[in-house]
This record gives sequence, C-alpha cells and structure tokens, in this order.
Amino acid sequence: MIRVTRSAVIDAPIGRVWEVLRDFNSHWAWHPALGESSIVGGEPADQVGCVRNFFLKDGNHIREQLLALSDRDHVSTYCILDATLPMKRYVATVQLKHVTDGDRTFWNWQSTFEVPRGREKEFAKLVGKGVYEGGFEGLRAYLRRGSLAPARAANAGALQCQAVVATAFGGPEVLRLEDRAASAPGPGEVRIRQTAVGVNYIDVYVRKGLYRMIDPPAPLGMEAAGEVVDVGDGVAHLLPGDRVAYACPPPGAYASVRTMNADQVVVLPDDISEETAAAAMLKGMTTEYLLHRTVRVRPGQAVLVHAAAGGVGLLLCQWAKALGAKVIGTVSSEDKARLARAHGCDFPIVTGDYRFAAEVRNLTNGRGAEVIYDGLGRAAAAENLEALAFTGHWAMYGQASGPHEALPDLGAKSGTLSRPVLFHYTADRAQLTEIAGNLFRALRDGTLRVAVNHRYPLGAAAEAHRDLEARRTTGSVVLLP
Repeated sequence: MIRVTRSAVIDAPIGRVWEVLRDFNSHWAWHPALGESSIVGGEPADQVGCVRNFFLKDGNHIREQLLALSDRDHVSTYCILDATLPMKRYVATVQLKHVTDGDRTFWNWQSTFEVPRGREKEFAKLVGKGVYEGGFEGLRAYLRRGSLAPARAANAGALQCQAVVATAFGGPEVLRLEDRAASAPGPGEVRIRQTAVGVNYIDVYVRKGLYRMIDPPAPLGMEAAGEVVDVGDGVAHLLPGDRVAYACPPPGAYASVRTMNADQVVVLPDDISEETAAAAMLKGMTTEYLLHRTVRVRPGQAVLVHAAAGGVGLLLCQWAKALGAKVIGTVSSEDKARLARAHGCDFPIVTGDYRFAAEVRNLTNGRGAEVIYDGLGRAAAAENLEALAFTGHWAMYGQASGPHEALPDLGAKSGTLSRPVLFHYTADRAQLTEIAGNLFRALRDGTLRVAVNHRYPLGAAAEAHRDLEARRTTGSVVLLP
C-alpha cells in the first residue's frame, strides 16, 4: 500500500478555500490537469455519495465518489470507483486548518492506494507532484482570479462572421457564403470562434432535404472546433479561451463564429489539435459507438466495412483491427484499396457496382461477415444480406446511395438489424464525455490515425460537397474559416 501526503499554505481565509473544495465538482475550474467533469445523475455536488465523472487532460478517465464531508472540521474524503489508470483502493482525504498568521489556510491532502509492482515510485510522483502539488498551485491561481463563477468575456454584443448557407434544398450550387451575426450567448449557451469545420455525408443529406433538419435559407454543418469567446449564464464546464469541439445537431457549423447550446461542447486535451478534432469528432465518435455500443466487436470476428477508404471507414478499419477483428472492406479503386490496407483493412475489395457478397463469403470460408457496417444504403441492400453470416449483425448507419425502400428480411440468416444514429448515443452529457474521452485516448495511443486529406476555404464548401459526392475524397474533409 502506497501512502502519499502533501501540505501547503494557501493565502486565503479558510472559509474561502473551503467554499471551493466542498464542491466536489469544482476541480474542473482550478486543477490544471483536469479536463471535463460532471456529477453523475445531476445530484448536488456536496451530497455524500455523489459521483464525479471526469477526464484528465492526458485523456485518462476517472470516476470518484464523495464518502464524507464535514463543514465543521473542513474535511472531505473520497475514493476512486474506477479509472483507466492502474490504481486500486484509492482513498483520499482533504483537510483544512486555520492559520492565524495572515488569516491563511493550511491544506493537507493525503491518500493511500495500490498500483502494479514496480510502478510505486512512478505513481507516488504522479499523485504527489502532478495531482496534489499541481492542485495547490492551481487553486492559488484560481483564487487570485477572484470568482467561483466562470469568467465572462467583456464583449456581450453580436459578432460579425461568415457562414455557408443552403439557400434551398438541392445540389451543391445552393450553397452560398453570407455575412451573418453570431449573437451573444444566452443561458446555457457558448459562443465559439471556429478554426476548423468538419464536412460529413450527413451534410449532403441535409442539403438535399433527405434529412429535414433545416428550413432554408440556413447554415449547414454538424461538427467543428475552435476557441470559446464567451459563455452564458449557467455554463459551468467551459471558460473563455478553452479549446473546444463538438459534433451535434442542429446544423450550423459552417461558420467562422457560432453561438450554440453548450451541453454538446467538450474541451479538447492539449495534445489534440483543432483541425484533428474537426476531422474526427463526428466520424470518431460514430466509430466508437458502432464498435463498442451498437455491437461489441470481438477478436476473430469477420467485420465488413463499406467505403473503407472514407472518413468513417478508415477509422472503423483501424479500431476494428486493434480489437482483433478480421477486417474486410469495400472500395471503389486500387488507390483506395492501398489506403484502406494501410489503415488496417486486411482484405479490401475493389468494386464499382456494389458487388461484393461472393468475395466476402470466399474470404470467410463461406460463413460471411459477423458484423456489417453499412453506410451505403439502398444500392448495397441485397449484397449485404447475402454477405451476412448466420446470426450476424447488420448496422445501417448511413445511406449514401439512398434510403432503403423496405427493410430486408433477415429471417433466412437469423440476423439482427440496427439503424443507429450518433446523436442518440451522445444526447446524455455523461455518455458524450465518455465517448469523446475514448476517442481522444484512441487518437493519443495511436489506435487511430486521422487522415485530413482535403482542406478547403470556408467559401469553397460547394466544391467540397461535389468532391465528396463524386467519391473523389479519401479520409476526412475540413473547411478552414
């Protein structure tokens, strides 16, 4: 058992320091190692038994529970319930005492825990220096700023910006670059100066009117990254200057500045660039839920990934391969086959006419694919049914060739069919932060490499859409405001 103890004197009255520390979720605001944090279930942050779910800026995920809280003795005790760090039986206590000299506060922070043999010194230093000493300095800096509430930017008026607007439903020609105003954030909102915007096939569906998510004229786009300008009342997890990203409805991301609901915005770790985030949030979180939630891919399973050289396809191939799957992919050219193979696709099938079932069955000794990830839609329906293994799962997460006219009859295969949508998986903020955190870790540890192969100025959104629909793109496409 390791015991770590650190103490410090804080130049502030004990009441002021305790006001901060008794809030079990305040650490996001003052600790330099912290990313996003929330109290599970919306319970009060000073209620014994409440659980905080948070991410470190290095991508690690931790859930801690408040075990005891004493306003009389200025003591709180908490434990780790689960963490991506290999720490077990972690219990920590924070205790404050009044220092009469200068009306200051003595803060003692100690813990006991276990780690794998041979890593004791590493984790003693991590906790003592990184968590405790870093926390002392972070709280000192926070108190010097003088407020528990998140800072607000001084500019409370509208900001002029540019946005790409769909003037009607139709082809790429309906897209126009217009001058607009991004209003000051209201309660629960954030205003973001965007530096990179993701282009996704769902934007094509919205532009065509297949998904009636806008009433033209209106901006398109579901994904972007940038820097917080200011936040409205009630926003506790974002501060001006934070680097952030999102992938969510309603459309409106094709803009240089955007005001939107803050609940779907996450803080970026220091080592994830804004361009990478704009290219990866929607596609990467889609990949996470498809592989880990819609159906949990197991080692040895045959997985069929359509459009394997596309944005989602390349990520699905990489992550499925890392999970131990046998990855089969469909592509439209030999160049795309080489790209897919370089990103984990074991057997790319080149096809321009949606014929692939025979080759899938040949590659699986006649069994077929246990899991099919289908973003193609109507044109591939018959072949997908033929390629599906008995008791296999067919996940229809897109419809690039058009919607299915009727649901296929899976009785002959005892198969299961799902039509999952990312935004249903991320509607709950705790689920969103978990999925985003898993994505950031996969990017950090090299499980995923994001290929940003196409960059366009914001005003060239129509050209980006033409290239996307003509299958002239590979990997991710971003617009740069």
